[in-house]
Amino acid sequence: MESSAGGARTGVRLFDDVRPDETDRAYLPGMSSAWKMPWYDVQSWWRRAGRLHRRTVELAGIAPGQHVLDVGCGTGNLALTVLREVPDAAVTGVDPDGAALRRAARKARRRRVRRRGSLTLVRGFADRLPAADASVDHVVSSLALHHVPLDEKRRFAAELGRVLRPGGLVTIADLDAPGHDHGGGHGGGHGGGHGGGHGHGSGHGDARDRGHDGHRHHEIGVNQHREDNADGGIQRLLTDAGLADAREVDRATFMDTPVMWVQARRP
Repeated sequence: MESSAGGARTGVRLFDDVRPDETDRAYLPGMSSAWKMPWYDVQSWWRRAGRLHRRTVELAGIAPGQHVLDVGCGTGNLALTVLREVPDAAVTGVDPDGAALRRAARKARRRRVRRRGSLTLVRGFADRLPAADASVDHVVSSLALHHVPLDEKRRFAAELGRVLRPGGLVTIADLDAPGHDHGGGHGGGHGGGHGGGHGHGSGHGDARDRGHDGHRHHEIGVNQHREDNADGGIQRLLTDAGLADAREVDRATFMDTPVMWVQARRP
């Protein structure tokens, strides 16, 4: 797909970067089941996920004119928060869920995203990012990584080293593993941050939606992938990919679920 979604008036573009051999590739939608996605934004509002998005942007320290890649953008809530807080930023969101991206484009059009900033939405996968080498100042991601199997997380981390400019920063907000209250390298806490459900559907789970039984398998898959985050798992993932200074910089709790922010930079 390629669409201007309102053209020059809104500065919103839609692209499809899914290759023919990826058309049947499974992924986990933001609410674990595709039929639930029309209620995703209602749930995010009810759970006050905007606090998490604002905190992510604050921690990233994005400057005007910088290029930001939102991995697992879903319906665009984090990407639109970036543009609200830093109107001159150029934001690209990537997600495998085409319906969620179309919803993000409609929201951006209603909010009149202008050319002074821009929003590009790309249907694609986290382990093949739609960006040229050393072209991105910031990569951000909110509650998406726990949807992704470990081998795909490793490919995603390697992609970060490719697309980030030297000194570029990645800021990841994700769920800690069940039963783990502390990751490695915890920075100062920020009690006002809140998570919002199961993330943005950036990940590519190991099962498709199969009705009620399929939903149960999805939930099992999500919990398995959350275990990868235990005991500094995200930090190790980023360090093993060659990024520097990987550390937890903040932590909050949402509905008894710990959410952590991890950052690293490209040397």
